[in-house]
Amino acid sequence: MHLNITGLAVPLFTGFIMLEYYISKKKGLAYFNLHNSITNISIGIAERLADILVAGFFYFIYDNLQKKHGLLHIKPGVLCWILLFIFTDFIWYWYHRLAHEINILWLAHVVHHQSEDFNYTVSARITVLQAFIRTGFWCILPLIGFPAGMITSMLLVHGLYPFFLHTRLTGRLGILEYIMVTPSHHRVHHASNEIYLDKNYGDVLIIWDKLFGTFQKEEDEEPPVYGLTKPLKTHSFLWQHFHFLIELVLAVKSKEKLREKIKIIFDRPEKINPHLREEAETIFHIRQQGGAVQLPLNKYVVWQMILLLSSLTIIILFEHYLSWPCKIAFSAITILTLINCGAIMEQKRWIFYLEYLRLLLFLLLPFYSFQYWQLKLFIILVLFIVLIAWYNSIQKKYFMYVYKSS
Repeated sequence: MHLNITGLAVPLFTGFIMLEYYISKKKGLAYFNLHNSITNISIGIAERLADILVAGFFYFIYDNLQKKHGLLHIKPGVLCWILLFIFTDFIWYWYHRLAHEINILWLAHVVHHQSEDFNYTVSARITVLQAFIRTGFWCILPLIGFPAGMITSMLLVHGLYPFFLHTRLTGRLGILEYIMVTPSHHRVHHASNEIYLDKNYGDVLIIWDKLFGTFQKEEDEEPPVYGLTKPLKTHSFLWQHFHFLIELVLAVKSKEKLREKIKIIFDRPEKINPHLREEAETIFHIRQQGGAVQLPLNKYVVWQMILLLSSLTIIILFEHYLSWPCKIAFSAITILTLINCGAIMEQKRWIFYLEYLRLLLFLLLPFYSFQYWQLKLFIILVLFIVLIAWYNSIQKKYFMYVYKSS
């Protein structure tokens, strides 16, 4: 049986998240907020899902670049692995730094910095767009001559380390603080305090920050405040992904000359007018999150997260045995569920129609095999008639359960 063992990463990292939560709770530390954690994990699920669809594409790019345009044809060896690690970390530093300094790159990376919590769930806040942009930077490696197998293996290992940097439970690590990126260094990177802004871009080695003047140690008298300098205050899955893109579009539209429009695209994020956020929220009717939401809501969303994490593990493990229509159908249902969970936490009324759309996708899945399609069509028609006939009653009961209201 040919399994994709990377699927085991989902339960493994979920286990570490639960362990960190348990230790925090035991120590009486309020490091976790349920809704923030669900929001973080939702973004991570979408990224893992996208990885199923595009990982092979990235390998194909590396392989073709190395074979057709590589300056060298490097063979695996101890020295070559060491060089590949150093090059990978160096390229990451510059990708990460430019992602904070250029608007068109920040629109992909901003999602990672939106959380006002700082725990292992924050490490999941990676978008597929960010993965594509990083791949553009890492294309330097096959052009040098490193083979695709070495690159993808190194990126897999290199990507594991940052997960453990997103914690407040670990203090300073002695001599390692001078060489490696530590949780203390990364807390600085995620902080919105003036003293900490745009610092500590390193992924594994901190030496690049010290070499290029972007290092800042964590000060005892200046506790980090996490999140964006202008907090997003929303759990919306879609808005977290696209708010800065919309702000950037509005900023470009506000400029009259073409040269000014191009400049704002490649300018620094702080040059974007902060009032454009309110304008964007008004256009799309985004309501900032206020107080706490009801317990039934928590249960409903949590169970959806548990089911998604479980099914995602199975899908990744057995992806080699799944057809493309099956992968696409699962992806569509998953994305709808993530949008649904975010909208529920925002207490939107349109989630009821989203539930119908999700149910419709489930009902259409059996048609893929086209066996006994007449029976399947009959079952779907019966369910459709039931849903239409008792529409108002179902809607009322749904909102009573989800929002504890009639």
